Amino acid sequence: MAVNRRRSNRRKATLKVKKKLALTFSVIVLALAGIMLRLLHINRVSGEQYTMKVLAQQDTNSITLPYKRGDIYDRNGTVLATSEKVYNLILDPGVLWEYHKDDPLKDCVEPTLQALVDYFGLDRSELNRIMDENADSHYVVLEKKLTKDQVEEFETAMADSENRIEGVWLEDDYIRRYPYDTLACNVIGYTVSGNVGQYGIEQEYSETLNGENGRSYNYLNEDLEQEKSVRAATDGSSVVSTIDITLQQIVENAIAEFQEKYTDAYREGDGSKTAAAIMMDPNSGEILAMASNRTYDLNNPYDVVINGLYSEEEAESLSEDERLNALNELWRNFCISDTYEPGSTAKPITVAAALETGAVHDGDTFLCDGNQTVGSHTIWCSKRVGHGVIDLQGSLMFSCNDALMQIAAKLGDSQFSRYQNMFNLGLRTGIDLPGEARTDSLLYYSEENAPSENLVMGATDLATNSFGQNYNVTMVQMAAAFSSCINGGYYYQPHVVSKILDSNGGTVKNVEPVVLREPISSKTSSLIRQYLYNTMYGTADANGNNATGKAARVAGYSMGGKTGTAEKIPRDKTNYLVSFIGFAPADNPEVVLYVVVDEPNAEKQSSSSFAMEIWKNIMEEALPYLNIYPTEEIPADMADEVQAAQEEETEETAEEEEEEDTLPEGTLIDPQTGEAVQMPDPESVDQEDPSVLGDSPVNQNLVDVEPEIATEEDPGADPTE
Repeated sequence: MAVNRRRSNRRKATLKVKKKLALTFSVIVLALAGIMLRLLHINRVSGEQYTMKVLAQQDTNSITLPYKRGDIYDRNGTVLATSEKVYNLILDPGVLWEYHKDDPLKDCVEPTLQALVDYFGLDRSELNRIMDENADSHYVVLEKKLTKDQVEEFETAMADSENRIEGVWLEDDYIRRYPYDTLACNVIGYTVSGNVGQYGIEQEYSETLNGENGRSYNYLNEDLEQEKSVRAATDGSSVVSTIDITLQQIVENAIAEFQEKYTDAYREGDGSKTAAAIMMDPNSGEILAMASNRTYDLNNPYDVVINGLYSEEEAESLSEDERLNALNELWRNFCISDTYEPGSTAKPITVAAALETGAVHDGDTFLCDGNQTVGSHTIWCSKRVGHGVIDLQGSLMFSCNDALMQIAAKLGDSQFSRYQNMFNLGLRTGIDLPGEARTDSLLYYSEENAPSENLVMGATDLATNSFGQNYNVTMVQMAAAFSSCINGGYYYQPHVVSKILDSNGGTVKNVEPVVLREPISSKTSSLIRQYLYNTMYGTADANGNNATGKAARVAGYSMGGKTGTAEKIPRDKTNYLVSFIGFAPADNPEVVLYVVVDEPNAEKQSSSSFAMEIWKNIMEEALPYLNIYPTEEIPADMADEVQAAQEEETEETAEEEEEEDTLPEGTLIDPQTGEAVQMPDPESVDQEDPSVLGDSPVNQNLVDVEPEIATEEDPGADPTE
């Protein structure tokens, strides 16, 4: 009985569930039917209205509106890089074919294609092929990078409705231009497709210079009429560099003249493997000029022929790898990307560290007998017969390796390494340019590196490091470190950008000078300035030792500096890198200039006179431009040089005056343009003719018209025997 009762209850429960499911299903069916009826009603009553809304949302034509990449200026506002507006010629075959067969009155195929032939010289058969193969397309690029002059007449023709030119338009675009071609190429860099910066400021500040593209949308409104919506492009910001274009030209010209002068002088080839220079403000770290003999045309950076790497015949046989390898070497910025042993230009840093720590004092004396025996090595001085007894100042004046080794020994390896770090040697400076080399850490020593045997500074390492051998630097490292020695003791981070401007010219950001550390005191810095002044202007001592920097002097100016000669590996007394670093004025430095010449084309490469020659030629022009005036009497040993220069200037002036005197009668020199202008013949002009009176112009016919210098016997090498 109980079993039957349970079965009956289960059947009743099942029936209830089925009834509920049937009811739910019926409700859903009724709801769907209601929705369908509602949709039918909406479609019948408002279908056209909603159709127009959908069509209005359909993008019928979307065009990218390119942004303008920001400009690069020199410190005085001269444009170094800019984006010039150009135009792409776009064809819309879909529009042209629309009425071609159905409405002859609206058919514009023939006049449009003929206009393209007439104004752009396009091939008609090629246009016909494009029209046939792209019948449904609304965007076919016919020409790229057209200038305003190339499209101006066509724009005028398009504006005239009688010409019936349709289905073609000019799309805005930009092309990067460099007004000075090769000038400051290593600092500026260039761009490739897509506004991607390569090298220099173009790469380092690419995100700042770039903007954001806009878009133009064509759409159908509620009345099925075409309208346009435009989201304007956002132009990029501009960059004001610290480079002075006039100083840059002076530096590059001096390097080019040196290279030309010494080409094939001793061996076949260029005047040197590399000649380079950095000019900077020691009181801010701003780079005023930076250049080497590795120059290339920023408007044609990939052309190996234009850039003088190969002849046209040679270029044809180059593989792509050979071409790129040659270009990569050309594009490298030697001043920040190449490393070398600095030689004696590093001696002021050693002396400054020893003074600052109290290891030596002003007036201390040293005996130079021509060499020092360190461990099992005999290390020679630049003057093998010895300088005799010299004071601390003389160690720099006469560039004495022996004295520097003694000074470094007093300083000790730990303190020496500490001050190398404080002067940022062995570390990147953080200059705002890509590609800065990290000098080989294995050649630098510090307490943190111990106890690795490879990184423990031995006595020989300390001795050779003291005069700038057996460790590497970059030019920008040395220029920054030297500046902190003579500017009062402040190490400024070098930089090449001073300001960021928005697209309207407003200042977004000022790049302020950054003092990273103070390696020495102002007192020590003052002594170093005095020593380096006497390195150029000091008199011979009782032992007949002469100041080594005299050849770099510019008559009448107060300045200081240091020579440098480094023997390159292998130490076979064959190849040298020579240099000179100096500043002016001597008492309050405003400018530092560092010149390096790697393997000068000469029988004897070890003379720093090659670097001094470039240094002097630059400073002779740069100092007047910088409003740094002569304050010194002309040294007696420079009197003949000054007189010769004055006589040469007088001769040039006389020649110019003589040339003016020989001008044809009635010819004058335009003071604004320098052109020779033939004045009108009074007899040929009708004085009563109203056309030559009042404001009417008168027609005129235009007519085109080194002393011997001292050398430093400072191989500065690691002449271990």
